[in-house]
Amino acid sequence: MTSNALPNADTVARVVLHNGLTVLVRENHSAPVVVAEGYIPAGSIHESAEHAGLSSFVASMLTRGSARYTFDEFNETVEALGASLGAGSDNHYTSFSTTSLSEDFPQMMQVLSDVVRNPLFPEEQVERVRRQKLVRLQERAQDTNRMAALRFYETIYGHHPYGRAVSGYTESIRALTRDDLVSYHADYYTPNGTILVVVGDVDTQQVLDLIHAQFGTWEGAPADQTIPPIVAMERQQVLYPMADKFQADLVIGTLAIPRKHPDYFATRVANTILGQFGMMGRLGETVREEQGLAYYSYSSIDSELHAGVWLAQAGVNPAHVEQATESILAEFKRIGEEPVSAEELADTQA
Repeated sequence: MTSNALPNADTVARVVLHNGLTVLVRENHSAPVVVAEGYIPAGSIHESAEHAGLSSFVASMLTRGSARYTFDEFNETVEALGASLGAGSDNHYTSFSTTSLSEDFPQMMQVLSDVVRNPLFPEEQVERVRRQKLVRLQERAQDTNRMAALRFYETIYGHHPYGRAVSGYTESIRALTRDDLVSYHADYYTPNGTILVVVGDVDTQQVLDLIHAQFGTWEGAPADQTIPPIVAMERQQVLYPMADKFQADLVIGTLAIPRKHPDYFATRVANTILGQFGMMGRLGETVREEQGLAYYSYSSIDSELHAGVWLAQAGVNPAHVEQATESILAEFKRIGEEPVSAEELADTQA
């Protein structure tokens, strides 16, 4: 890999359109392919508890019918080009991504502009997506790992929006209406604050001209972006019984520093040593290999604009829950109180 293959300030063009849309372009002519990704400040952080899953529902509807394309026409167009286009949401953003041959990029940008700016939310498709989401929520309810994580976030964040599932809940998904989807899109799908990144076999000026043509008339500023404060909770233990399960899944963790904190990268290094890669970390070595208490064990940091979480997860025999919990807590304590070895640090930084 040459130094030219790595993006830097000299190889990435950054332009902010008059409507607030930020565009980043990186030329890479190694293959006749273009990838475009976008991030709209429209996430679950703006939902009420009653509307949990709304941002995810809206994102799922973008390709289900727009001003220019029905659902079938959209799929036929994208498939004919051998391209892809998808969307999803998280706490803070709705993201979308397209991949196409460079010769088809102008047409894909036209498709992208239409589905992002002009979704119609056809009633038939709303109900179809609703049924699909309800099936996935039923599947989640039977998954010990996912339910353990869900209860962990609900507990550690309390009533804060971070504590709610981005995908929502059975009751909220059933209750959402087409009007809810339309209103959310109108309030939060705006150019001001949105970032569009284009990388691939393109000419920068041509890309900027194309984006201006497709997104230059997009207007509006996002609705209130105020995020409520996070209130730290006291230590709690939550048990969530699930019938006919032969494995218990543990999630143990604490609030962590936000993504922009100066110690963020140091914390990432510490987490790698603790167990980011499962068996290669301390948790895998002690809890799984040495003590034989877990089928799997790893740690992760979920960073947010505000306080994130540092957590460990493990799948264990129900008879070993208490022992595994104590062992994981001991490793958390050790990583926080004892300097790591020079060998561990070198391996992590390699």
